[in-house]
Amino acid sequence: FFPEENEPRGPVGFLAIQEGCDKFCTYCVVPYTRGAEFSRPVAQILGEARRMILQGTQELILLGQNVNGYHGAWEGEGGTCSLAQLLNHLAVHLAPLGLRRLRYTTSYPRDVTDDLIEVHGRLPLLMPFLHLPVQSGSDKILKEMNRKHTRDFYCRLIDKFRTAQPDLAFSSDFIVGFPGETDDDFHHTLQLIRDVGFSQAYSFKYSPRPGTPAGNRGDQIPEPVKAERLQILQTLLSEQQLAFNQSKVGHTCDILIERPGTKPGQWIGRSPYMQSVHVVAPNLKVGDWVSVTLQAAHERSLQGVLRPPS
Repeated sequence: FFPEENEPRGPVGFLAIQEGCDKFCTYCVVPYTRGAEFSRPVAQILGEARRMILQGTQELILLGQNVNGYHGAWEGEGGTCSLAQLLNHLAVHLAPLGLRRLRYTTSYPRDVTDDLIEVHGRLPLLMPFLHLPVQSGSDKILKEMNRKHTRDFYCRLIDKFRTAQPDLAFSSDFIVGFPGETDDDFHHTLQLIRDVGFSQAYSFKYSPRPGTPAGNRGDQIPEPVKAERLQILQTLLSEQQLAFNQSKVGHTCDILIERPGTKPGQWIGRSPYMQSVHVVAPNLKVGDWVSVTLQAAHERSLQGVLRPPS
């Protein structure tokens, strides 16, 4: 019951729509620290989003521990609203006020619905980038993590998204060295990465969390083994990220200027695929939209030049 925020949050704004988690992955403390899943009512979200847009926010990133499990109360049919319906609702009501982009994170694979897949192929404001954590490519490890999905389920989900929106790029989370992980389990994860192809990813060595089921297991993986596996996995992911960035060289895209860079006249924004794009140009400012031709790619960023007006 905090008072409404009225301070501008910048051109890119984060908006929490869901908190908590009911999934109880065996490595995770979130269900114990954040409690059960709770979704904010649609009217409350719409009101906060409207204030943000009127104060200068042009890109909204919807947040939740399991954001695609959103089921907030609303006055529409059924009395509850799915994430796909909320995205539609925000686009319809806020695009006329200045909303230009929508994103959401973090998604739980088993909570993906058909209407959410469909909206990715239909809603122009929804950017073609999705963070969809998988954690492992081994069915044995996924079961022991209590992830509720299999390798095949995850890959078929990726295929459904790509059918709806062929340009969709994916990022993910990976944990290496989960208790009991064998070399074969680890190689299954590497093969999943090769099969899917990610534009970026977050990867970590398993670290025991006090009180979690996995933290109490006796088959912990030695630190040197975890470190070696993480290096191999991150090398593969880095190769994929660089290749994805290089595939965009020569393309033109719109970027939203978020902040100044470190060099004189340099500005930084993000592409529709969440890539950091650097451009040197006079007379720009935070919040400007510019059309940029991408000229060079690095692993974590691209360089572009302003496209001349047509």
